[in-house]
Amino acid sequence: MEKKAVFAGSFDPFTAGHEDIVRRALRLFDCVVVGVGHNVKKKGLLSPDNRVRLIRDVFRDEPRVRVAAYDGLTTDFCREQGTGILLRGLRSVDDFESDRTIDAVNKRLDPQIETFYLLTDPSLAAISSAVVKELYSYGADVGCFMPQGIDLGKYL
Repeated sequence: MEKKAVFAGSFDPFTAGHEDIVRRALRLFDCVVVGVGHNVKKKGLLSPDNRVRLIRDVFRDEPRVRVAAYDGLTTDFCREQGTGILLRGLRSVDDFESDRTIDAVNKRLDPQIETFYLLTDPSLAAISSAVVKELYSYGADVGCFMPQGIDLGKYL
């Protein structure tokens, strides 16, 4: 049986830190489904279609990574994908506190969901989608925060 995990987020944009989590997760799982969710609290830089396209471009040579957009609850998306494993990356104790709350809610919605946490590589811990968006809005070069070979402007 295939060991599959869902790595869900808004990924606006998908950063080098996100990529690192997925690549490391492939050592633990046969397949990682990157679920591009719609977060009503966040103002989007990229359309959901362009987020999916960017992530597919990052993993174009990795058949064990699948990418799909979804609306609704992450627990429902996990069930649709046929897995009870949710993958999260942690950059800091603040991420842990936030994700622990989300995990508690997910457990109430679906007790079969297990969340696996991977600590972000320390060299990538300062990278967040919010930082990349802000820097980009001021015209800064964000290439060092993005997966190699990804030009954010191509996806706007």
